[in-house]
Amino acid sequence: MLKWYVIQVVSGQEKKVKKTLEENRETKGMVGVIDEILVPTENVAEIKRGEQKISEKRLWPGYILIKMNLTDDAWGYVRYTNGVLGFLGGDKPTPLSDQEMKEILSELEEKKGGVVQKHKFAPGDRVKITDGVFVNFIGNVIEVFHEKGRLSVMVSIFGRETRVDDLEFWQVEQVPDETKE
Repeated sequence: MLKWYVIQVVSGQEKKVKKTLEENRETKGMVGVIDEILVPTENVAEIKRGEQKISEKRLWPGYILIKMNLTDDAWGYVRYTNGVLGFLGGDKPTPLSDQEMKEILSELEEKKGGVVQKHKFAPGDRVKITDGVFVNFIGNVIEVFHEKGRLSVMVSIFGRETRVDDLEFWQVEQVPDETKE
């Protein structure tokens, strides 16, 4: 019976392990035994040097999901593949429940095709400027331009509110807002 299991792998080698398991499935006689292998990922947008770059980020670094019939041969095939550290649950792995898998798959489907912004600035956020002429000034975000990776901040200079435009995301850091605590 095909069930989903979690495999712990060397972090950073998730895709390599998946490829190895898939490519050797036929020669090792595991075609009907190992059905599907998933490396849960999402697309993340970040701004580097003024340009938006979209990269793939693993949701669970060091873990992949495998749908298989857990026979002794299949367990050995997976367990002794280069990069695999073991099954979650050790020598007696417990399959994920249908409900757990349903939730995981629906979460992955939601993230599919979408792009998550790495920097989550919004108007009203308190930030500290960490680079440039206004370094160490603390102010409130008044505008955010996600596609350009820039924002505008209102700071107080000698008791006067002053707008600082064209700050890049990396030039500011979020400051906890004391009024929300």
